[in-house]
Amino acid sequence: MVALVLVAGGCAGKSDDTGEGTAAQGFNAGLTAVVNPSGTAGGTLELASANDVDSWDPTRSYINAVYNLQRLYVRTLLTPTAEPGTTALVPDLAKEQPTISSDGLTYTFKLRDGLTFEGGAAIRAQDVKYGIERLFAQDVLSGGPTYLIDQLDQGQNYAGPYQKGEDLKSITTPDDKTIVFHLAEPFADFPYLLAMGVAAPVPQDKDTGERYGDKPVASGPYKFESIDAGKKVVWVRNDAWDAASDPVRKALPDRIEMTIGTDPTEIDQQLFDGTLDADAGQGGVQSASQAKVLLDPTLKAHSDEPTTGFVQYAAMSTKVAPFDDVHCRRAVQYAVDKGAVQTARGGGQIAGGMLPPGIPGYDEGLDPYQTKSGKPQTDKAKDELAQCGKPDGFPTVIATTNSPRSLKTAEAVQAALGQVGITARIESSDPSLYARSVVGSPDNVHNKGFGIMLSAWSADFPTGYGFYPTLIDGRQILPSGNNNYAELDDPLINQQLDNARTVTDPVRAAGIWQQVNAEVMDNASMLPLVYDQVLNYRNPRLTNVFVNQYYGTWDATALGVSP
Repeated sequence: MVALVLVAGGCAGKSDDTGEGTAAQGFNAGLTAVVNPSGTAGGTLELASANDVDSWDPTRSYINAVYNLQRLYVRTLLTPTAEPGTTALVPDLAKEQPTISSDGLTYTFKLRDGLTFEGGAAIRAQDVKYGIERLFAQDVLSGGPTYLIDQLDQGQNYAGPYQKGEDLKSITTPDDKTIVFHLAEPFADFPYLLAMGVAAPVPQDKDTGERYGDKPVASGPYKFESIDAGKKVVWVRNDAWDAASDPVRKALPDRIEMTIGTDPTEIDQQLFDGTLDADAGQGGVQSASQAKVLLDPTLKAHSDEPTTGFVQYAAMSTKVAPFDDVHCRRAVQYAVDKGAVQTARGGGQIAGGMLPPGIPGYDEGLDPYQTKSGKPQTDKAKDELAQCGKPDGFPTVIATTNSPRSLKTAEAVQAALGQVGITARIESSDPSLYARSVVGSPDNVHNKGFGIMLSAWSADFPTGYGFYPTLIDGRQILPSGNNNYAELDDPLINQQLDNARTVTDPVRAAGIWQQVNAEVMDNASMLPLVYDQVLNYRNPRLTNVFVNQYYGTWDATALGVSP
């Protein structure tokens, strides 16, 4: 999930050709420059996370922070450049940018020399194809983004490599170094899909299906030494990785350890006392720590506060009464106190629409429910309740994760709804299960009566198509790992998504996404709350620290540690 950095500050510095140079310093220095540039290798990078990942299998993950960490151990044909101030894609496994046919239907890649998996086996074009074919086995490997299925199935109804039958016809491999993608229609954003973990190579003889995430085979500079689910992950150097074949990754630490399940306040304390280098999730320090950082010039000088590109939002299920009535949904839109949500989350920019700033099609003036002031529109909420036949309100359930910030957000929403007679009970769950099997299962949503589901989303790549379809395309509602929590299935919106898919003119495409954004808000099943900003503290011993705009987080592949 892609994030664009929209704020800048601090002093910039440039490194020399060796990787050593004048360090950028100060608050927000990492937004536009490299803090503590260094080419020094060695040491152990210490990370911590409050929550476990959804999966280490690159086919199954759909978490922004995991995308960042994946690049330590897997490579893709293209990848975001490891430089501040850009969202450009650069060749990774590919020797160069693809050759694209004049009709925009054929993409041909040539692989670099010297590419190997851990253990020394050569990475072939067939391994890239097989890795993509795994994505089609949604009955076994659900959870990851499915854009490539949309583009490459083309009516074949391919069920993945675990079913007997023919392979995926839309990808051909003329030889071990060549892979060709055949599209049915032009799709300007196609290269972005090949930079996702779902397009990483997988050796077929090492594929363990649904258990592959227990220890994926590395194609990047690090391999897993151990994975203790919910407790700790350790990466060590992949001796088979050839630095000459990888112009993107610095691979400085000898070892990377990530402790899982650490309380967020403890993570903050470990950052401040220097025993921890960075929060792996980079979700920002807690509220009490924010004040500590911003009031202490020394701590503040080692911090960055990027706009992440995430919108915090609530989805209202169109299949759970009374939210099958648009007026009940609009009542919630008017009733929620976004100023209180902003306070509960410790900041952020109040959102009037779903599409975040920085994505073409974003409309700063869009605010159909007049909530960007931060104040609820109580009278209008009551009027909508009357129109949906619930003048005295109704009971519902708010689903959320049990992380502290999410719970505070849910409580702010709950309190505001209570002011208009909507009594909401909060049901929280573990973040590692939430997206896939709690709110990601429509059957579970219906059975539990989840009327309102809190979540966050950013673009998978920096276009409207990278943000919206997975959330709102009615043809992408899945039985498990579903991301269209509202089960929105509007024929007009679906048609506009199809129209935007083939538009290569960026100005025309932005106009379509602006219209889609307005229609989603009119439907009222998606309630935007705030566009996130997070305050992250960096241990002073960290080197090569900068916010990669593609992820809105510090680039994990660049980080090193000083002695």
